[in-house]
Amino acid sequence: MRSFFLRYQKLHVWLLALVAFFTAFAVSRGNRALMNAVAEHVTAPVKCALGRMWGLVPFSGMELLVAALLLFIVAYLILWARAVIRSRPRRRAVYSGFLGALCTGLTIYAVCCLLWGVNYYTDSFQDKSGIREQPVAIEDLYHVTQYFADRLTETSDLVERDESGVFAVPRDAIFEGSTSVYDAVEQQFPFLKFPDQAPKRVLFSKVMSAMDFTGVFCPFTGESNLNVDSPACLLPSTIAHELAHQRGIASEQECNFLAVLASTSCGSDVYAYSGWLLGYIHLGNALYQADETLWRSVWETLPEGARADLAFNNAYWASFEGPASRASQKVYDGFLKGYGEAAGIKSYGTVVDLLVVYYQDFT
Repeated sequence: MRSFFLRYQKLHVWLLALVAFFTAFAVSRGNRALMNAVAEHVTAPVKCALGRMWGLVPFSGMELLVAALLLFIVAYLILWARAVIRSRPRRRAVYSGFLGALCTGLTIYAVCCLLWGVNYYTDSFQDKSGIREQPVAIEDLYHVTQYFADRLTETSDLVERDESGVFAVPRDAIFEGSTSVYDAVEQQFPFLKFPDQAPKRVLFSKVMSAMDFTGVFCPFTGESNLNVDSPACLLPSTIAHELAHQRGIASEQECNFLAVLASTSCGSDVYAYSGWLLGYIHLGNALYQADETLWRSVWETLPEGARADLAFNNAYWASFEGPASRASQKVYDGFLKGYGEAAGIKSYGTVVDLLVVYYQDFT
């Protein structure tokens, strides 16, 4: 056994170090104070520095890293296959190649845990703000959904539309105002103050659509990456969602709530419309499941522009339904559950509770 360990000593030491890290992470993640300290004094400064660095280039650093990783995997497999063919006995090359790949993959995941995973175990937005999700009465859900529909009526004609009545604000104009979206929210919740970096457009946005993603925050580069092929009507609120992640908010439902709040309070008609639309989609879906009659009474008050955008958005995503989108969402569902979000991908639905709690006083 000793000779076997020494024969692959570096790989075995590497693996043991990773086992020690993951053991320490599993033990420490229950310590809220420690996770808060790590997030505030280690991961946040590192991600901020990475964001500033990658902010100097106009392209997505995440895409560059993904391309480099794919090239590395191909090169590694070729070199591993050649080593297996040439070595005697071959099992040594098979073992060392497998162990090297395993350690490399686990190292990438370990960095992800350090830069992002800790945020799942820190104080949440709900903890810091005092705004907490609560059981929702159908009557309150109805009134808040109607409130959002009324705001869509007010803002629908304030955004540029094409000849078919669909949202047609240029994406350049949407990105130009992105870094000031949280100015008002930061006044209300000072703990959200953060030096935003301009979000990045993803070159292979159609691939993101096929995987059923509109945006993704990359902790390895500190960037918010946006799908610019999907319907533009939700691009502003999606940017706001990803900028919430940039602030260390891990929960998807909290980021959706903040996307609505930031978009509708930043002073931009374009962002406001997108925020009200995002909120209506979540609220309307919940109301439809709770009481179809009440949902229909709200739907009938929606302006034509909002209906056109919803139809266009639904048609776009329907065209990508298939094995790829289902597989990617299943993987992401597992990722969320791995960090303690027991509802997995269904956690997106709990944004309804937060919206009703916050906006019911406005109705």
